[in-house]
Amino acid sequence: MTRFSAVLAACTLAVSSAQVLPKPEPPFQGKIDLNPHNSTPDWPNPATAPKGAPNVVLILWDDTGFSATSTYGGATPTPALDQLAAGGLRYNRFHVTPMCSPSRAALLSGRNAHQVGFGRISELAAGYPGYNSLWPKTSVGIAEALRLNGYSTAAFGKWHNTPVWETTPAGPFDRWPIGLGFEYFYGFIGPGSSLWEPTLYRNVNAVEPPARPKDGYHLTTDLVDDAIRWVRRHDAITTGKPFFLYFAAAAAHSPYHVPKQWVDKFKGKFDDGWDKMREETFKRQKELGVIPVNAELTPRPKELAAWDSLRAPEKKLLARQMEVYAGFVAHTDYEIGRLLDAIRAAGHVEDTIVFYIASDNGPTGEGGAGGRDALTAEAKPQSLDERWRQYDALGSELFDNAPAGAWAWATNAPFQGAKQDASHLGGTRAPMVVSAPGRIRSAGGLRSQFLHLVDIAPTIFELAGIQAPSVVNGVKQMPLEGASFAYTFDHPEEASRHRVQYFEIFGSRGIYKDGWWAGSPYRSPWNEGPNPPPVPPEQRSWVLYNLDQDFSQAHDLSRQNLQKLEELKALFDAEARRNNVYPLEPGFGPQPSATPGRMRFVYHEGDRLIPASAAPRVTGRSHRLTADVVIPVSGAEGVIVAQGGRYGGYTLYIKDGRVTYETSAYGHLTGSLVSPEALAPSKVSLVVEVTPAGSGEEGQRGFRRSTAMLARLLVNGKLAAESRLLMAGSGDTLDIGSDLVSPVSPKYACPFAFTGKIESITMDLL
Repeated sequence: MTRFSAVLAACTLAVSSAQVLPKPEPPFQGKIDLNPHNSTPDWPNPATAPKGAPNVVLILWDDTGFSATSTYGGATPTPALDQLAAGGLRYNRFHVTPMCSPSRAALLSGRNAHQVGFGRISELAAGYPGYNSLWPKTSVGIAEALRLNGYSTAAFGKWHNTPVWETTPAGPFDRWPIGLGFEYFYGFIGPGSSLWEPTLYRNVNAVEPPARPKDGYHLTTDLVDDAIRWVRRHDAITTGKPFFLYFAAAAAHSPYHVPKQWVDKFKGKFDDGWDKMREETFKRQKELGVIPVNAELTPRPKELAAWDSLRAPEKKLLARQMEVYAGFVAHTDYEIGRLLDAIRAAGHVEDTIVFYIASDNGPTGEGGAGGRDALTAEAKPQSLDERWRQYDALGSELFDNAPAGAWAWATNAPFQGAKQDASHLGGTRAPMVVSAPGRIRSAGGLRSQFLHLVDIAPTIFELAGIQAPSVVNGVKQMPLEGASFAYTFDHPEEASRHRVQYFEIFGSRGIYKDGWWAGSPYRSPWNEGPNPPPVPPEQRSWVLYNLDQDFSQAHDLSRQNLQKLEELKALFDAEARRNNVYPLEPGFGPQPSATPGRMRFVYHEGDRLIPASAAPRVTGRSHRLTADVVIPVSGAEGVIVAQGGRYGGYTLYIKDGRVTYETSAYGHLTGSLVSPEALAPSKVSLVVEVTPAGSGEEGQRGFRRSTAMLARLLVNGKLAAESRLLMAGSGDTLDIGSDLVSPVSPKYACPFAFTGKIESITMDLL
């Protein structure tokens, strides 16, 4: 009997009563007497995993198309994923939500995203139960359940399930990874991160920026190195204790940052364009058997241009975007392969299950028709000539880049739709490979049962030999939504046990039941043109597909089978009400703040790595920055205060004796005020007064939107300079006495620490 068989057999003998966690401490079994010589000690045993419980490795990618990898017929070689599939199983009907925070919430909790407050990403949280991003204590997830059952737990990479207003050094931390069951966390918090210049956290503490890109640093490599160290440290200290390792890669979310040598591997590979690439991918998919022989290739959406309609210079630039994309995917596969190899080398083969989900939603069309690379300070694409001159810099830290939407479409064969589309499989179906040596008998096979993210938790629990808890820390738990799919390992033809599943994002809807799918499209996922006029939800059209006969949703049957459509629409409504989906599109009103009502912020020397969520929001509103500093006899230089980075922010610094205030937006210097005279050694008061330009309107305060402002620099009360400038927000940190993570100004290199003395920094919002 294999180890996994023994675990599953033990499951059938488990007590039928619901599991309460933490498990109660056993009564004292020793003997206590007045005389210690007549007493017998007894130590309570810590929580212990069931005998033979496997290690669990859960890997998740971001924004990657169904057919992006060679494992699913794509044009980019992914040998590590290929190797895992050859020894495990590929699944071709595995489903996710159409956006990242909701998918991660569903995956890690085992409940539907709206049930745990993640109907949208955390930055767009709204004050309704399905959208508030407040992960409830009634839905303890995989990590906490495994930890309380004797597992070690760790998370690496992207974390996007903490309310924005709680992502501060002051907490609270109960919705950070370490508050949700992970004993160790190393990664970034938010939707995406520069892979060259990330803002990182270890547990709840901001990490001093690592080496710079010029030194060879890359986030994915760093995350893998840290995960390998954690496994080795775990094994060196513990004996026989299983672990749960969750690795959430940054790929393939924007920005598309990848070492140039990986990009150059694909030079010229995509010169024939997205139409041909998608056709060739579709052919390989059938040869590999990852799609049925009768599957049809859905046509290019009307919003996307035919490759042959483009001019030669456009083709060259756009082909380079895909080279960067492919390099990003290939590099990430290589690094995750290093992680898996290290786990195997540590002796974890037969005792380890790997769930490898190659995307948290469909690929993103957010790059628009021309992709996003070189932008103007107003966030508009630069001219083609200007963009082409920076051809070789694509993938570097200079750009917050993303490929054209048509490349996303090409990497998503054979489906229609993409990220932010809940009505079609292109936004909701993702590749998944499962490796379970000793448990999967037909290694290298394909499984086609309908599955969803919420099925991962019950599967892990079954394979670990534990029950989903019904009470945790005295709180009654809502039941898991999914069903274990461990049965698919040995029963490839058995019908799916997951029979009903709803999907929703931004008012786009989908509902599945027993092979049928109904969807209500809303906004285009391709980021082209203005949004259509608002249409009440009850007046929006629906489509209908028979997925058992139409794998790719090529044939809309809504007119031929109105009865089935109405049945599924009613089912969606019932599921929506049960899961807190309503109201659809709840708006984007004010959220709770980490600094509610605060108008004055005072900082001191050494305050650094303050996240944007806890820093004053100055873009688009009047404010006054006051810096009281001391210039020594030897002079001083360096950054006094900086908020943001190369993609947007402001900085106040001294260089060559002169005080300078500068702003940046989208990689451009967008304003500069410089004192005409060098500062003499003394105590100095520096003031920057900033007001919105124009007729008193404060402008847009949203994330990284540039706004015209008027600024005045005063030195010891005297006007030194004034100018019009553009300001843009950024996710980078606020730092006193240096500029960490990435530089606001191209005129210095981080950290450019201040060599004088800072007495205080005051920001007044006016």
